[in-house]
Amino acid sequence: MRIEAAKEKVILLPINPTVLASLRETAKLYTTHYSTMIEGNQLKPEEVKEVIQHEGHFPGRERDEHEVKGYYAALAQLEQYAAQNHPVTEKVIKTLHALVMSDGRSRVKATPYRDGQNVIKDGGTGTIVYMPPESKDVPGLMRNLVPWIKENEELPCPIVAGIAHYQFATIHPYYDGNGRASRLLTILILHLGGYDLKGLYYLEEYYAKNLLGYYRAINVGPSHNYYFGRVESDITDWIEYFTEGMAFAFEKVVVQMIASSEKGEKDHSELMRTLDPKQRKALELFKDYDVVTSKQIGDLFGFQPRTNSALCKKWVEGGFLEIANQSFKSRKYSLAKKYKKLLDI
Repeated sequence: MRIEAAKEKVILLPINPTVLASLRETAKLYTTHYSTMIEGNQLKPEEVKEVIQHEGHFPGRERDEHEVKGYYAALAQLEQYAAQNHPVTEKVIKTLHALVMSDGRSRVKATPYRDGQNVIKDGGTGTIVYMPPESKDVPGLMRNLVPWIKENEELPCPIVAGIAHYQFATIHPYYDGNGRASRLLTILILHLGGYDLKGLYYLEEYYAKNLLGYYRAINVGPSHNYYFGRVESDITDWIEYFTEGMAFAFEKVVVQMIASSEKGEKDHSELMRTLDPKQRKALELFKDYDVVTSKQIGDLFGFQPRTNSALCKKWVEGGFLEIANQSFKSRKYSLAKKYKKLLDI
């Protein structure tokens, strides 16, 4: 109920595109910081920002820099999948993992699952904390997980996301990067299920600030061996932990948005509510450009050229955009006059 209440408040609270873009970028940076921090990354938030913006280099911490760039690139791809309403598939998961393990390259080959056994050990004692399923069982387990995510309609989306997070980490389909990939999968499921909250939240802070609680919640069962411990474990405690983290993150977004509105930003909530989610996102382009091309709009969502043109035509007919020039080949668009007030700070 706390998650749903916060979700409704975020939908109804007015926020202009300039502030929204700033808060969204901050959320992406902190998501990257906290998710890599869980894995031991030592870069601070301001250093993460410098690395992402190609404004800083930290000798001796090249691995940390590569992790940050890779995770940020995966987040960008995730946003495209969500904008396209692309369902979760094994290829999607493998591509997100490949980006996580890259150094920020946009073009990667989908990562195959591991072909051998791996174990998770305690960093201090060296004892085995968890032994995942054998590699021969991984493909089948993943084939079962993906359709369950897509076809499960009887459970609320947050519960589906929590179970998927747990099961992916339990299968542990890769030698490395499983934690980051599982958290990305969680975000994608939530975004596709309508729980994107304008892209302003980051679940990872809740985990990172209490790592012992995170590991205690996700490591359940009587044995460290998958076949004798986690395969049929009761994961109620994990689901409670996960949904509590969602509520924490969502309520933090509400506080941020209320603070933004109290700074004197103009209330154009009624006009903002007339726009669909894609139009609201497109407003961000007009924060930087007076006129844009259909390609720029398409790039924002990862669409194909034909889709770009059709969308622009629909928006012109609906009064959201105006044609800035009549040239068919190099047609440009401006924001309709009545919507320009939404760009005011």
